[in-house]
Amino acid sequence: MKVLIARMNHETNTFSPVPTPLSTFGLDGPAYDADAYAENHGKRTAMSAFIDLAEARGATLVTPVSATAYPSGRVAADAYETLCERIVAAAPGCGAILLDLHGAMAVESTDDGEGDLLERVRRAAPGVPIGVALDLHGNVTSKMIANADVIISFKTYPHIDMYETGEHAGRLLFDSIDGRIAPFIAWRRLPLVSHTLRSNTGEGAMREAVEAAKRAEAEGALGVSVLAGFGLADIPHPCLSVVAVADGSQEAAERIASDMAAAIWARREGFLYESEPLAQSLARARQLAEGADKPVLLLDHGDNCMSGGTCDTMDVLMAAVEAGLEGIVAGLYCDPEAVDKLTRAGVGAEVELPVGNKRAIDSIGRPARPVTLRGTVSALTNGEYIITGPTYTGQLACMGRSAVLDIGAARLVITERTHEPWDLGVFRSLGVEPAQARYILVKSRMYCRPVFVPISSALVECDSPGVTSSDWSLFDFRKRAGPHFPLEPLAAADYDPSQPPVEK
Repeated sequence: MKVLIARMNHETNTFSPVPTPLSTFGLDGPAYDADAYAENHGKRTAMSAFIDLAEARGATLVTPVSATAYPSGRVAADAYETLCERIVAAAPGCGAILLDLHGAMAVESTDDGEGDLLERVRRAAPGVPIGVALDLHGNVTSKMIANADVIISFKTYPHIDMYETGEHAGRLLFDSIDGRIAPFIAWRRLPLVSHTLRSNTGEGAMREAVEAAKRAEAEGALGVSVLAGFGLADIPHPCLSVVAVADGSQEAAERIASDMAAAIWARREGFLYESEPLAQSLARARQLAEGADKPVLLLDHGDNCMSGGTCDTMDVLMAAVEAGLEGIVAGLYCDPEAVDKLTRAGVGAEVELPVGNKRAIDSIGRPARPVTLRGTVSALTNGEYIITGPTYTGQLACMGRSAVLDIGAARLVITERTHEPWDLGVFRSLGVEPAQARYILVKSRMYCRPVFVPISSALVECDSPGVTSSDWSLFDFRKRAGPHFPLEPLAAADYDPSQPPVEK
């Protein structure tokens, strides 16, 4: 059997000014064919699991593309077409198709990147079973459901079960091909736009929903996925969804999906997040630091790399310095111009230069207003390090050329590329030991937590006006086909979980 395996991942923040051309899909652009295989074989992605399952069956693998880009603005239409065409062209003649997708890709030419791709793949290979692994933050659409035989999403956020999700989806697809199961999919899309900070699967309503999904699987469901959706997208339905896969019966799948949706809707308030004022957050952080033997972790989640942030806003850092906080290790600030100047100045140089706030964010009316900083260049590197886990374990990470600027109260890591602080290596690779700081300030929501929380005494979430803010009043949603809670008031009776979604 010939098996098509491909990866195409992008979470699109339609309000982000950060462009998404083809070159952003990988350190040096997308990986094709043998390079796509090598990029995933032995790693911890969903595509990695697909490869392992297919090779265990002795299948012939076709791996036309592996392409993943950091969250940013809409994907360039030509980039999308290049990636899709690679996958679609490889589909004819295959006996199974396994796709590692995100689920929240919006393109210059379409709001439904994954749905349009799956529709094209289905046309190119009619009757061929298609299995899909999705991110927990996918915005599921009717096209995705109609053009896939199996859909399974992550059950963790921070995402540490990418491989396991791929193994789950691939196993079900091959079991179907072998006649051991007959999968049926049911779907519910709730009129609920959830905040990303409330999709943490370790607490609250999201944890309850995921635990219920696991119980349903333990009781016989083939797969139950709760997708929090990605709310920072101006598309018709940036909403929370439930996808149920049951064996042999559409009715069973519908029942599971309905029950899950009803329980989630009853807890809809638990998916909303309200930020406290930044001054209060910093005052609380200062109190927590008194007498602590570990740093206090500050999360600048209004400018989060993994939700499409520019990673150059300076609000939280400057407010912390003005509030008298000292001993701060901060990053990652994306400012290629500053990195170039610091590199040319050299280690040990005393410098004064504009840093950050250089990218205007027109979607929220934020102009470019760089901040002038004075300090010492204390380190310079090429920005490369190996991720130790638990996310993307073993992969080479590259922040681009990177520099440390010591301004006294804080040491800033400034990079050429936007980069999530997956790992302590973002600091240690530049000779900065975060565990010895008084405060660790990172531009992150969740992915930093598995590695930075263990070395911290407390965690404080700090909001500021950025393109990933939890304050939705900043954003002008024009395409939504609402009403959607909480953007519009909805009562319990305004949603019927027994009914499948109807596209308008």
